Order: sequence, then structure tokens, then C-alpha cells
Amino acid sequence: MVGVPLARRTKKRARPTRIATVLDYAAMGWPVVPGAYPLPAGPRACSCDRLGCPDPGAHPLSPAWPLLATTDPAQLSRWWQAEPEAGVILPTGRVFDVFDVPLAVGLTALTRIDEASAHSGPVAAQGDRVLFYVATRGNPEDEDEWWSCHLDCDPAAIDDTPGLRWHCRDSYVLAPPSHLPFGRQVSWLRPPDGRPLPDPLRILEWLAD
Repeated sequence: MVGVPLARRTKKRARPTRIATVLDYAAMGWPVVPGAYPLPAGPRACSCDRLGCPDPGAHPLSPAWPLLATTDPAQLSRWWQAEPEAGVILPTGRVFDVFDVPLAVGLTALTRIDEASAHSGPVAAQGDRVLFYVATRGNPEDEDEWWSCHLDCDPAAIDDTPGLRWHCRDSYVLAPPSHLPFGRQVSWLRPPDGRPLPDPLRILEWLAD
């Protein structure tokens, strides 16, 4: 009697833990600091102590985040062991800057970049926004050439592009796999792949087209 071959069991790939992802960022030289996280129930929407938080789950836990951000694995491990659900905050203007654009604009630009076989760099989706990680201009030799970006302040170079924010020095972004309110999650559309980050002005051309 011919035996019937047993179906092979497919193993599900385990999702990396949040601390594993944080340590991966640190290994790439990207400083990290813990952020608040959204609460699924209760009178508050955010884990921070601020009543009526205007940006639930999308900001650093400490106002001293620029000084606290680090690539030290031991310190990062202590933070996320104490607060496993903490959001992942990446300061900008150090290793990279980030273009933050509306979802439709970002997806259209990404499609055009792919069709041109160009390098988009890392790209993340954050709710109704798309984030393009580019080479930083935050630490030029001439300090007069950089500008601080406080989330809603746009450099003059992109004043004609409504809805676009340039996160650079003194700013930050929420990185994968952080959670957003209503069960949403920040995720990579194009994860970091070890290649050099693209020129910001080149990506800006695609976004402003």
C-alpha cells in the first residue's frame, strides 16, 4: 500500500519584537528614544500624563528627548524592558532627514520613483502620511546653512509644496513598528536596506512634481 505523503507544515515567521527592531536601528547608527503610545480604552487616549494630548502615541515620553536619544544597546534594552509598548522615536537631522507628505502624494511619488528604477531610500507609512528618509542636511560645515524644524515649520525651499514637512534638526519621527490610535501601526513601505540614503533635493523633485 502506497503511503500518502504528509503535508508539510509551514512555519510562520516570528515577528521581531519591538526591542529587537530598536536595537536594529541602533546598530545602523540611528539614535532612538522611547515615545508615548496610544491607549485602547479608558478616559485618556495617550500613555502620557497630559490631559487631552493633541498627538496621542506620536511624541517622545520625555521633553529631554534630544539629550536622551542614544544608540547604546544596554540603555535601549532597559527602556523597552520597563515600557515594552513604548513608541519608537527617531530624532532627525543627525543621521537622516525625513520628508513627511500626505498619503496620496507619497504613494504617487513612490510609484514614479519605482517606475524610473530610482532609489527612494527608506519609506514608511504613518496613518495618512508617508515618510521618506533622506540624507541629512542637519550638520553642514557652515552652521548658517541649517534650519531647525519644529514639525510645522517648512524650509523656504518647499513653501510651494503644501502639506509637505521637512523633519530635520530639532525634530523627530515615529518609526515602525510603533502603534497609532485606532489599532493602526507605522510600517515600512521600503525598509532600510543598507544603501546610502538618497539626496534630499532629488527626492524633493519627485514629491514636488
